Amino acid sequence: MHRQYLTVLLFVFSPLAIVVSEDPLPSWIDGPAKKSIIDFVVDVTTEGSQQYVPPEDRIAVFDNDGTLWCEYPVPNQAAFAFDEIQRLLPANPSWKNDPMVQAAISGDVGTLLKDDHKGLIRILGLTHAGMTVEEFNTRVSKWLESAKHPRFQRPYLETVYQPMLEVLSYLRANDFETWIVSGGGREFMRVFAYETYGIPPQQVIGSHGKLKYELKAGTPVLTKTLETLFVDDREGKPVGIAQSIGKRPIAAFGNSDGDQAMLEYTTIDNPHPSFGLLVHHTDEDREYKYDENPPGSGELKTALEVASLRNWVVVDMKKDWKEVFPASE
Repeated sequence: MHRQYLTVLLFVFSPLAIVVSEDPLPSWIDGPAKKSIIDFVVDVTTEGSQQYVPPEDRIAVFDNDGTLWCEYPVPNQAAFAFDEIQRLLPANPSWKNDPMVQAAISGDVGTLLKDDHKGLIRILGLTHAGMTVEEFNTRVSKWLESAKHPRFQRPYLETVYQPMLEVLSYLRANDFETWIVSGGGREFMRVFAYETYGIPPQQVIGSHGKLKYELKAGTPVLTKTLETLFVDDREGKPVGIAQSIGKRPIAAFGNSDGDQAMLEYTTIDNPHPSFGLLVHHTDEDREYKYDENPPGSGELKTALEVASLRNWVVVDMKKDWKEVFPASE
């Protein structure tokens, strides 16, 4: 047999060839966005490459709402808080006179987000604070088991984005640490982050208040408060990353102006090769279409304007994703 032909056969049927031929991002349409992700991962994981980054420095950070799962018509934690208000209202009739409670009952997210989220913080105080971490985790778990998205009529944990789940898996298969860095509540996301995204609780950074420790009847107890509230959004995200991770990520994924500082921190003057990506919600048929003027969260204006200048990848959900959500079981 001709030596060159034999070499070709050996390559085609070798285990390496099989691995190379597999598509790590099957829910992504072949195009520049998908190629940019794969090219970046190959560059930083190929030993001998000028772009090579050692595994201990391969850190990727992801926003949650609107980046890993649907945030429309309201962020899912807000939906949980609104349902909690309705559940607790009969035992607290005086709440009916609270304008912020009225806004929550009517789903008026705009009012709740005014004055640096003053109204939403009020609702979170009524529904989140004052209970132990274990009690809160139980409430969130029960809600996630029964609540459904109002449009898609599927559990909220099934409104995660299949293409982004594939990115998470692809990065971890190439020795990346994956972290959530979100404006959502830290304890809320920790309830489901590992089961849903494969991200352990200790790799979740989010907004949080001070926890109060007590020893009650010989049992250690941590109680949630809204004291010393840290909002992990906008300029707070780089701060949260520095405090919790201790080094700069080399990849950042977001979808709004709230993620702009995180992408800047990741990609500007990074000593390592870096990557930034924005999910642009353009698919009103399979999900939603919004950017500059959303009714609630997810405003995407300034980050989109500077994306090309910063060499950030902008994912057009309608054109770049074959599927949006995982297939229903």
